Amino acid sequence: MNAWSTARRIAGLFVSVAALIAHSPVQAQFPLASVEQACERIGARLASVGTQMCMEADLRSGDIGSHRGMPLLYRDYPPGSSRQTPFRVMLIGGIHGDELSSVSIVFQWMRKLQAERLQPFHWRVIPSLNPDGLLQARASRVNARGVDLNRNFATPDWDADALNYWKRVTRSDARRYPGPRALSEPEARFLVQQIEAFDPDAIISVHAPFGILDYDGPLEPPQRFGYLRLQPLGIYPGSLGNYAGMALKLPTITLELPHAGIMPSASQSQRVWADMLRWLESNLPKSDTPLFERLDDPSWLIR
Repeated sequence: MNAWSTARRIAGLFVSVAALIAHSPVQAQFPLASVEQACERIGARLASVGTQMCMEADLRSGDIGSHRGMPLLYRDYPPGSSRQTPFRVMLIGGIHGDELSSVSIVFQWMRKLQAERLQPFHWRVIPSLNPDGLLQARASRVNARGVDLNRNFATPDWDADALNYWKRVTRSDARRYPGPRALSEPEARFLVQQIEAFDPDAIISVHAPFGILDYDGPLEPPQRFGYLRLQPLGIYPGSLGNYAGMALKLPTITLELPHAGIMPSASQSQRVWADMLRWLESNLPKSDTPLFERLDDPSWLIR
């Protein structure tokens, strides 16, 4: 493990431990469901996935569940190539529960990863970070406690700006409520712990429905993946792009599919996937620069 990787692990530990010590966790309302029960519910909600595809994905349950007791599922796909130190890529779907296509396409790509034995990366895939939002009677952007998970991460500006930004800029839009404090939500804490444990070289988060490509982080951004062209959306207090891309200096790619309820065609999905793999292969050089030397202000990590 190089110095950059080691320092990033240490920094991630400071972030998660500081937040978890400062704030007592929110307890789930219900006992944690099994993977089989989760797949039955996901399959019933997403016809493009179905229970069988979900079960065949051989997902594991994390230690943290959602507020309503749904397991937060993930799966590792080791590289098929002989590279001694493969790049690690984290793929996330369904941060917003009403963006159904973002979950469906991740399941589709998981099937591809299972079949592509020679792919060069080590993947950790989280197909649905917000199962409570996905599985509500009417799918919801926010989680069961009404929090936008993509505004709940512990960014350096969260304490000073998150709630003020929500009130002033969004006019207290309920769909964008950042929560009472950073990492107040079990789903956000789960993802931070996954980032700490997996130590990814890049993060890919799938959303909808803007139909563009967004990027945050230290490298030159990709210009297009298939029919998705680069159009920066900016960063927000508590967003994953702000937390992982800007604060932790991890290349963070956001894929915004054009429709929340309609899947891309097979050819569109394949072009996005192929362009993404090419960009990752060409643009993820290892760095020996420790994380603390790459951050403008590392003090926020140990608050």
